[in-house]
Amino acid sequence: MLAYTLRRIVATIPVMAVVALFVFSLLYISPGDPAAVIAGDQATPADVERIRASLGLDRPYLVRFAEWAWNIMRGDLGTSIFTNLPVSTMIQQRIQPTLSLMVITLILAICIAVPMGVVAAWKQGTWIDRLVMGFAVLGFSVPVFVVGYLLAYVFALELDWLPVQGYTPFERGFWPWLQNLILPSVALGGVYIALIARITRATMLEVLQQDYIRTARAKGVAQPGILFLHALKNAAVPIVTVIGIGVALLIGGAVVTESVFAIPGLGRLTVDAILRRDYPVIQGVILLFSFTYVLVNLVIDLLYTLFDPRIRY
Repeated sequence: MLAYTLRRIVATIPVMAVVALFVFSLLYISPGDPAAVIAGDQATPADVERIRASLGLDRPYLVRFAEWAWNIMRGDLGTSIFTNLPVSTMIQQRIQPTLSLMVITLILAICIAVPMGVVAAWKQGTWIDRLVMGFAVLGFSVPVFVVGYLLAYVFALELDWLPVQGYTPFERGFWPWLQNLILPSVALGGVYIALIARITRATMLEVLQQDYIRTARAKGVAQPGILFLHALKNAAVPIVTVIGIGVALLIGGAVVTESVFAIPGLGRLTVDAILRRDYPVIQGVILLFSFTYVLVNLVIDLLYTLFDPRIRY
């Protein structure tokens, strides 16, 4: 187990190195002169040269990348061009709303989607199965921002049950914090729930046909025990895999969701940085999202050994 864990950790190092190289290259692969784009149409040549110097574009590519990578390893993500604040400080100020949104959405999606998929497989061919699959198709078809606007109109504007936008820090109380996250989490979790439910159903249908399931039924094991103790455990590897892959949906959807509900998180920070061509902030946020995704997939790989010990070999 220890050797397997060490191998998986070491395997993430070259992945992060490639990601870092790509993120750093955003300045160089962007169309046009980044310094001229940032400076604007009214800038003087001196302004453009000043920005080029601040971005390091006047130095060789490899020298600049080595310096940037060394600063990253020391925790220095650079300085924002427009606010002159350290990028790490700006991320710290915005990370709680995004992390809260993603955690609530993840918990909501797993608690809803897995039982839905299990019940749909159990009731294959019935109206329950068709209802779950219909919801899955609808969840994939409707964009996040459409669901967000509909939820805000119905539950915030018409019924006045929940806040329409904004974010309340957790320090001000659990319920005010949760109130601002219910609608965004439901809007963001629609696609995620649909994805997990479909994979859970397909995997459970295959497992329920195995001989050991028929043996459990013959021994008189109750249906809930068969579904959740025997079948679900053996179907867990594909389900956990799609949960890990779906984190990318959460990261991408958080940008849209935070814009719809005016949540001051990393998604809004990314959009603002892109509009202002604030490359150091863009690089820092993308690097953080990439590291998070790689870390989540590392955890998923390690969880495989809990459900199927043969994987570690």
